Amino acid sequence: MSIVAGCDVGSLTSKAVIMKNRKIIGSHIIKSKPRPGESANTVLEGALLSAGVAKEEIQYCIGTGYGREKIEFVDEVVSEIRCHGKGARWMLPTAEIVIDIGGQDCKTMKLDKDGNVSRFSANDKCASGTGRFLEVMARVLNVDIEELGRLSAKARDPITLASTCTVWAQADVIKYLNSGVPIEDIGAGINSAMASRVAILVNTIKPEGDIFMTGGVAKNIGVVETLEKLVGRRIKKTRRADPQMAGAIGAALLSLEKINGSEKPESMNTDFTSQPSVQERSS
Repeated sequence: MSIVAGCDVGSLTSKAVIMKNRKIIGSHIIKSKPRPGESANTVLEGALLSAGVAKEEIQYCIGTGYGREKIEFVDEVVSEIRCHGKGARWMLPTAEIVIDIGGQDCKTMKLDKDGNVSRFSANDKCASGTGRFLEVMARVLNVDIEELGRLSAKARDPITLASTCTVWAQADVIKYLNSGVPIEDIGAGINSAMASRVAILVNTIKPEGDIFMTGGVAKNIGVVETLEKLVGRRIKKTRRADPQMAGAIGAALLSLEKINGSEKPESMNTDFTSQPSVQERSS
């Protein structure tokens, strides 16, 4: 019975998953700490506790995410693009297009029949269209980021932000607040601006087949519904697992493939030196 782990250290949140024979037996998520290595240790401990297994029982662990190079206990590191593709296909077997909105970037991926990423586009040069954009705007509105998505349903006259640049959009939001515009209309405008930015990326890969979203923004109903209208397609949902866990799930699945394709290590290699991840960007 193979027991493996996946650890995804992102800029906003860190996630860990423990799997046994392709089934999740434990998971944990935390807000990322200033030091990625500390985040990894804390979130793995939580996942191990959830699974009821000891660290020594983990036969292979793959790290991914923004802070993957700082995770000391992993056997290997893999790009989040590959991990999110694997995780998305496990969560929704019919997924062909994956939209991942992370804390610092947004990526859209096209999967082949085996669940491997055949093409992708990414926005990693600007905070607009990322989880950080929503985090900043929620702070200005003085609402929880979880509440931001629900504001769209209550809006009567959504605002239009003059710019999707985080700095200028923040100034716009403050101006609307000071003018007495209802917070629901402002929130809806923020979600719409986010969706518009993401839709540009989605359309660059000519979406076909089922679309699935990963990352925390997948739980923002305002962004999701607006994005559906902009791309003219429904975004599929699943209750199999939290979409925010997709990267960690994919890392665990890749760990399991590593185990099945080679001699099984006795335990987690705590002395592993991280290797550079493979770049999967296509021209």
